[in-house]
Amino acid sequence: MSVPSVVAAPTSSIESAKQLAAWTAVDKHVFPNHQVIGIGSGSTVPYVVERILAQGPEVNKDRVFIPTGFQSKELIVEAKLRLGDADQYPRIDVTIDGADEVDKDLNSIKGGGACQLREKVLAEAADTWVIVADYRKNSQVLGTNWKQGIPIEVVPFAYAQVLRGLATLGSPAPKLRMAKMKAGPIVSDNGNFIIDAPFPEEQMKDPLTLLTRIKLLTGVVEVGLFCNMAKAVYFGNEDGTVTAKLQGGRVENYSKSPVAA
Repeated sequence: MSVPSVVAAPTSSIESAKQLAAWTAVDKHVFPNHQVIGIGSGSTVPYVVERILAQGPEVNKDRVFIPTGFQSKELIVEAKLRLGDADQYPRIDVTIDGADEVDKDLNSIKGGGACQLREKVLAEAADTWVIVADYRKNSQVLGTNWKQGIPIEVVPFAYAQVLRGLATLGSPAPKLRMAKMKAGPIVSDNGNFIIDAPFPEEQMKDPLTLLTRIKLLTGVVEVGLFCNMAKAVYFGNEDGTVTAKLQGGRVENYSKSPVAA
């Protein structure tokens, strides 16, 4: 059957791998009985919406889709799917999201797009939270590939104090994230500032402890460390295969594209 797409056809091997990862994640985790679905952010997520559309109008007609930010909201609207919000639907069947980096235990860094607060709300609200990403986000220890640091959302009047606190915790160079096309800092959808704080590898090996310590700093709204939350992560590889890391340490590999709907 012909299905409308919200993204153009992939034009590179990396984009094809992202599409395969997203399609595989949807096929494995988004079922017809799922009626409330969280849609995350990132370059792989448009392919998630594409695959959900391929499940057909009858399956999607009564579903509600909850976005993590502006990008995912636009994807939902463009696809003519029913838009909802977390305050209306505090329990979500499944949320599929992207990530900036994922370690061997499925812990992840998120917040490169400054959406980590809403992303974490939708992740915690979901019965199943799944990550889709490309191979560049796959690492043994967080901070190996994502060098910018942990994204931390802070209330504006406390940012200077939080910077001091992060340095005390061991971050060598925490920085307020600045806008690229205008003077001044990045402002989140919630009206807050974003700090990017790198930490030494030894601390990144225990992201849950680091998350807890950062969260205790007064003025911190949310931390872009997502620990012990993902049920599965699907990485699109450069050669067109997919590697799935599953909760419990199991790894699966997929070499063929899912059958198109």
